[in-house]
Amino acid sequence: MSDRAGTITPRRARRVLRSGSLLIGGLIVAVLLAAALFAPWLAPYAPTRIFPGAEIRPPGPEFLLGTDEVGRDILSRVLHGARVSLGVAIPSVALAVVGGTTVGVSLGYWGGAPDLLAMRLFDILFAFPPILLAIALVAALGPSPVNLVLTIAVLTLPQFAVLARGATLALTPQDFVQAARALGASHARILGRHVLPNLSATLAVQASLSLSIVILVEAALSFLGLGTQPPAPSWGGMLSRGRQYMTIAPWLVLAPGLAIMLAVLGFNLLGDAQRDLLDPRRAGARGRSA
Repeated sequence: MSDRAGTITPRRARRVLRSGSLLIGGLIVAVLLAAALFAPWLAPYAPTRIFPGAEIRPPGPEFLLGTDEVGRDILSRVLHGARVSLGVAIPSVALAVVGGTTVGVSLGYWGGAPDLLAMRLFDILFAFPPILLAIALVAALGPSPVNLVLTIAVLTLPQFAVLARGATLALTPQDFVQAARALGASHARILGRHVLPNLSATLAVQASLSLSIVILVEAALSFLGLGTQPPAPSWGGMLSRGRQYMTIAPWLVLAPGLAIMLAVLGFNLLGDAQRDLLDPRRAGARGRSA
């Protein structure tokens, strides 16, 4: 007998654990969270501290990842950069999840003209690359942490809205929802007890995948000078400044570039593992192709 989609069984959990995605992704994300939370204690120096005469020093015992063009310790800036990246990514995705779920469930449950209008609007937004819309919005609002979070949240919200709408459309005809309606349950009770709980796992998967995209968008905006502003340590900003010295000091771009790559990889692997837990067909296909 095959496992039902959306049900986590011991067999499916063992299969996902053997694939390594959950272990590797979870480990990377755990290290990233630890770096963000404990950066002030893990970093050997303050991220803005300048060491005169130590400009563009290669990695060594005193500066494990070297120093940048003004003499700041790169390791300290990379660790604090994790706090900056997650400080933008987590609130942005959280706002997008709450707002997108509210909009999507409402559209899927009640439908009508608002549903048609909203879906056409989402289609228009999906036609544009997110980074271009982010550049336009941040340029119009001005580069600040609040504007950065709000901009990314607004651009991420449609993904969750469309996902929640589709799931709601699939759930509302189900017998348990119709039975609740027949018993006179209110709309709030039906949504709160029968619809939203069945969306949580799917939304968690999308949130993990969205975090990786948001980290990339934040890095790209900071690279262009529209994201986190100096002297705050941002991985994208470090890449932007370090590219001028790539030929003589490649460590200036290798460290932040590797940090971005690992962060994106970690959240993607974690999202893939969550999806495999919930979708037996996808996990089975991976197992057959391995």
